[in-house]
Amino acid sequence: MFNAGDQVLFISCEDDPRAVGRTGVVIDEVPPGPLTNGRWTVGQITWLIAPVLAHTHEIKKVG
Repeated sequence: MFNAGDQVLFISCEDDPRAVGRTGVVIDEVPPGPLTNGRWTVGQITWLIAPVLAHTHEIKKVG
């Protein structure tokens, strides 16, 4: 489970493969629901990569 502000590492990313190996910050204040198909919104990856949606198995909490 993740919380807003958690820094995460992308292990894989179906939404944008360029995010793999990079870190980002979880934006969601509540657990993901049907609107995002159960995926977390992660931003602050790089200025070239907009926020992406990631399944729980695609990200790992760091720091």
